[in-house]
Amino acid sequence: MISLRANRRDVAEGARAMVPWLAGIVPFGLVIGVSAAQADIPALAGWLTGPLIYAGSAQLATIGMLSAGAAPMAVVAVALVINVRLIFYSATMARNWRGTPWWWRLAAGYLLVDPSVAVGLDGYRRLGRGRGHAHYLGGAVLLWVCWLAAIGVGLTAGAGLPAWLHLEFVIPLYLVGQAIAKLADPAPRRAIFAAAAAALLALSAPLQLGIALAIAAGIAAGLTARPAGSAQSVHPLQPSTEVPR
Repeated sequence: MISLRANRRDVAEGARAMVPWLAGIVPFGLVIGVSAAQADIPALAGWLTGPLIYAGSAQLATIGMLSAGAAPMAVVAVALVINVRLIFYSATMARNWRGTPWWWRLAAGYLLVDPSVAVGLDGYRRLGRGRGHAHYLGGAVLLWVCWLAAIGVGLTAGAGLPAWLHLEFVIPLYLVGQAIAKLADPAPRRAIFAAAAAALLALSAPLQLGIALAIAAGIAAGLTARPAGSAQSVHPLQPSTEVPR
């Protein structure tokens, strides 16, 4: 039984659990907004990548490909490949969502990105299924609102910023920092090195297809690595290190 009104404290607790993530997520959204403002696409189209795609890396690739005049089907294909990890996240959350109404699964699945999975799993583990639903929704909705707001602010401010600042480099620098923190674990390390090698080999690939190839190589390599410990299989995300991609 899902009763958000009866579990308002759990909704608020989920929102509070999401707050630490916003320190990394809001700047990410701001830079995506700036990139959309400086791309050769309508401003509304750039902002709409937020609610329609709702995944930072896929949004960035979509904006770049649309600005470069890529074919629509190529843009859709790349966005789908980049977001293939969401299939694994869905499988992780499925055991907590069995038996829920269709509208809940639709809304919860739409809000499913890296931070919401981490906050949600923690809530389900501590509070159980009933209260865990409210905890998940509290964090996921706060993340969604802040993400769209950050893109909108970046889009508005970015129109007046000089292109030579190249703020888009903030995103890869941030992601490199996150990747370095994962090198101690075998599975992430193998995935990082495989993705980096594929990206270098595919630098000249048309329509930014190197992004999709690197992600596919990283996923394949990560799946063949043995986890360092059983805790990783239970809690695939660590709340302080991931961003929506």
